[in-house]
Amino acid sequence: MDYLVTCDSLNVQHMLLKNFENYVKGPVFRQIFEPFGDGVVVADAETWKYYRTHIQFFIKQRRHEAFIEQIVQNKVKTCLLPILDHVQEHGKVVDLQDLFSRFAFDNICSIVAGRDPMCLSMDFPEVVIERAFNESEESIFYRHTVPMTVWKVQKWLQIGQEKTMTKACKTLDEFIYSCIASKREELRKCSKEEMDELPFDLITALITSENCGSMADKGKGRVHSDKFLRDGAFNYFVAGRETMTSALTWFFWLLSIHPLVEAKIVEEIKVNFPNNDGILGTEEVKKLVYLHGALYESLRLFPPVPIERKQAIKADTLPSGHHVHPNTMILFSLYAMGRSEEIWGKDCLEFKPERWISNKGDVIYVPSYKFITFNAGPRTCLGKDSAMVQMKILASAILHNYRFQVVEVTPITTRSKRIAVSHGGDMRLVAVGDG
Repeated sequence: MDYLVTCDSLNVQHMLLKNFENYVKGPVFRQIFEPFGDGVVVADAETWKYYRTHIQFFIKQRRHEAFIEQIVQNKVKTCLLPILDHVQEHGKVVDLQDLFSRFAFDNICSIVAGRDPMCLSMDFPEVVIERAFNESEESIFYRHTVPMTVWKVQKWLQIGQEKTMTKACKTLDEFIYSCIASKREELRKCSKEEMDELPFDLITALITSENCGSMADKGKGRVHSDKFLRDGAFNYFVAGRETMTSALTWFFWLLSIHPLVEAKIVEEIKVNFPNNDGILGTEEVKKLVYLHGALYESLRLFPPVPIERKQAIKADTLPSGHHVHPNTMILFSLYAMGRSEEIWGKDCLEFKPERWISNKGDVIYVPSYKFITFNAGPRTCLGKDSAMVQMKILASAILHNYRFQVVEVTPITTRSKRIAVSHGGDMRLVAVGDG
């Protein structure tokens, strides 16, 4: 295994910004992440540019912003808070990570396909599609832990984890392709005026852009195959679900052991919205600067994607002086960079939302190649702003109604941590989170 590993911010800046064209995902990455197809997460060159342009066009639409706000607010009001009320009233135990995972999955299904699978229900049902996504992700992780020849033989023989992968991908493809077919049929029957009233999900946006010729196509009206739509949807599913689940779980665990930070966030919500029920909108959450700082601080310490991988096309020399040969695999650790004293100072291991707030009360800008959670350069996360808005809406609604405490003193690892939630300081909810 020939890897160069770095957490030098100047090296990262060089790879992601200054010499971007020389550092790609590469063919090996695409083989390992096979379920992603040719989507934006794994693609390079023109394929990546085409996908990114279309998704960027989709995200920038005002209809998209309003659609997401409506989805998140409705899910919080009708599902999340009633479940927490039920758990609190009956003194039950709830897996907080599972709660956030279900919330994120319902959200992303609505955003991508206009369908709500109702994973976040009072009885916590097992949803086949969600399980298939989990299994496909576990299989991808497995491929990282064994030589390529091992998992390729397993795939050929259809045994072990690769058999699980095949079944999971079949389930996912059936679901996504059925969404695409129903959307095409629905749009075929719609007039132009009726189309403008439809939910503005990703699949709808991609199909309508091919019909009318979007800005991304420069008026050419390029036709998208079902495979193109499938890959775009799958990539958006994964990017929008797992990252948010991880971020929210670590965030609430950090609040549970930093009660002063939690109190400041609650006070900020009360001061800005004294008569509100806690369910805020997109423009409202932008006023919560301290909540923003706390979320960024959590993302700094526990980035949802802790390691990034690149492959060099040509020979190069990094700012650190290290020579890179063609096809060299390079890993840079977002986790290590978030805890680097060189980047963040001697208090780099402390959870300090104030780090992100200026004396004037504004959010402090930190270059993306230092705060690398949302990537940097041309591949900066397109859903960054949307993800922050969704997390703020959810976090403000929960913190307006509940308080969190650690229930058990257990070693915290990336696989288990235990959290408790108290309502009004009296009753307790117990939640188990996983980073």
